[in-house]
Amino acid sequence: MSRHDDDTVEISRPESFSDKFFAPPTPRFEVRAAGGTHVGKVRKNNEDNYAVVRRTRSQEVLDTSLPSKPVTPLIDEGYALIVADGIGGSAFGEFASRLAVETMFELAGRATSWVMRMTELDDQQIRERVAAYAAEIQKVFRGYSEINPDMAHMGTTWTSACIIPPDAVIVHIGDSRAFLYRDQKLERLTRDHTLGQEMAEAGMPDDEVQRYRHILVNSLQGTADEITADVSHVRLQVGDRLLVCSDGLTDMVDEDAIAQILQSQTEPQPTCDRLIESALEAGGRDNVTVVLCHIASAE
Repeated sequence: MSRHDDDTVEISRPESFSDKFFAPPTPRFEVRAAGGTHVGKVRKNNEDNYAVVRRTRSQEVLDTSLPSKPVTPLIDEGYALIVADGIGGSAFGEFASRLAVETMFELAGRATSWVMRMTELDDQQIRERVAAYAAEIQKVFRGYSEINPDMAHMGTTWTSACIIPPDAVIVHIGDSRAFLYRDQKLERLTRDHTLGQEMAEAGMPDDEVQRYRHILVNSLQGTADEITADVSHVRLQVGDRLLVCSDGLTDMVDEDAIAQILQSQTEPQPTCDRLIESALEAGGRDNVTVVLCHIASAE
């Protein structure tokens, strides 16, 4: 099942003067996250890279004349789940996906502001930030291709979930995927940027579609004239699970089986391990990478 455009949650700019500076109280969530990757049973190199990131903004009272009881520490938390699947040959694909994730870390450290609440940005500002990150990563790729022309066509997919409870922003380029598991139902949050997907949407026969299902029409690549990232929003609930994975999982394990695994496991790391095991048991024809988070109440 896929998410439709009119199901997405739009994040708008606060309208009142107070809302511009102060976010309303929100329920406290606990985010438990994990990830894993495996080279698979066929390939020699693992061209996938992933990251699970936690970012915090805290306020700690060191001394005060106020009673200590009502003064509680404030901690804002944000998380990122990232999967990048490299393209451009075994050596360069592995390098490209790693370089993209490393560059993202560097850029995040240099950012002029750290967004810790979704109310700090509207929809257009989010898209502008995504475009800026993509352009900078593309610039790094071009720099390497100038040194070594063999790197000119290296690139990577990029699928990530930026989680600032109760919201998540999904950024997607390529054919890795993001899913939301809620109320025992698995919902795909991304659309594959492949020729096969475009052919399927045009109503072409399935046997033709299958031949082109891995031909990317959009990727994070230095030679691309323009990189378009899909950006969508999800309003999270207690009990939700967000899964980001490479096609090494979804090519080997169908969505019904993925949903059954998510239902049967209670902790993120064992769930990731079981998903990878299932892909290997089905043949493991590609590198397989999964990252997963569980949303729980912190009240």
